[in-house]
Amino acid sequence: MSSAPGSVRPTGPEGRTARHVLAALAVVLAPALTACGGGQAGDHPSPVRAAAAHGAPATAITVNLRGTKATPGVPVEVTAESGRLRTVSVRGTGDEALTGRISADGRTWTSDRVAAPSTAYTVEVQGTDGRSDRAGFTTAPVDKVNKLSLAPGKNTTVGIAQPLSIVFDHPVANKAAVEKALRVTTSDGTTGAWGWLRDHSGRDRADWRPEHYWKPGTRVTLAAGLDGIDSGPDGGWFVRDYATTFTIGSAQVAKVDLDRHRLVLLREGRKVLDLPVSGGTPGGDKASWRGTAVLMSKEGTINMRSETVGLGDAYDKMVDWSMRLTWSGMYVHAAPWNAAYFGVANRSSGCIGLSDANAETLYGQVRVGDPFEITGADTKGTVADGNGYGDWNLSWAEWKERSAFG
Repeated sequence: MSSAPGSVRPTGPEGRTARHVLAALAVVLAPALTACGGGQAGDHPSPVRAAAAHGAPATAITVNLRGTKATPGVPVEVTAESGRLRTVSVRGTGDEALTGRISADGRTWTSDRVAAPSTAYTVEVQGTDGRSDRAGFTTAPVDKVNKLSLAPGKNTTVGIAQPLSIVFDHPVANKAAVEKALRVTTSDGTTGAWGWLRDHSGRDRADWRPEHYWKPGTRVTLAAGLDGIDSGPDGGWFVRDYATTFTIGSAQVAKVDLDRHRLVLLREGRKVLDLPVSGGTPGGDKASWRGTAVLMSKEGTINMRSETVGLGDAYDKMVDWSMRLTWSGMYVHAAPWNAAYFGVANRSSGCIGLSDANAETLYGQVRVGDPFEITGADTKGTVADGNGYGDWNLSWAEWKERSAFG
């Protein structure tokens, strides 16, 4: 059984219908611009030059994008042919503004973000001499769109080991450009780093984690300004921004000692549960994973079938109080059929089993994002970073190397 990472509502619209509607308006406003590159030029003089020909007070400008099929994914540059710029406004569909900076000499304004695909933009300029100008252009549509899923879910409270995780629908070759557009802020100044990895699904994934577990109460915000970013070959373009916010709950750590067959739950450093368990059978594929796994989801009663984890027809059971630790199928759950082995031996098919009562108690105490630190001599290896949230099994130095800028 598996569940997809939580998704959030984007900050911008999925489609570009309104942008196409405004395209005609942009053409009316500016049939053509004197430009230094991109798009298609028209046969008529720009409104600036036409106004100047009639003696109107206007400041001549050039814009690097023009026409109705301007190239998206590049910053907008507005240059005054004479005089100095005082204010520049560049607005797209739905009155979405591109912020930017005027150069030290006052001649050029450059947007902070790139122009998005299928968008009609209006440019309004005022010079230091009081003269003004207005023009427009429309960016071309794109053939392929990339999307993403975010975890944890928006406005949730999660455990101290939950990374901010992004899974992309299509490959991301331009990792540096994408990572640069992902802005993480925290309420207490916690710093961290992005790491790129291959999700268990085979898709590209980027996780953001601090050096150590989060501090309880930290509020984490992501502003993913991806609209107009090109993923690279086979990946397509992003055509909207994304945002999410979540909060870190109490400091809980579940320590699972497979050699002693015990699970101890610590809260703020104090032991609150000490439960007998039975882990995976040593010596083969039925062994459990070791290392730090993160509670991904609390799934209640689910059907577990051995075929889904490559173990043939060994079992097909309805299992209560199921808590997922990996995408590959390692859970903590009730396993009353293994009662003789709790606290004595590891005899499960890879999961960590408890009595019905103890599983129910643990289920009520833990939350998604809590770390399960698993130790034991007879395991089948360490939880991989993409198999759930195995990020914490890399050292901080190793993790930072996963950044596109590492």
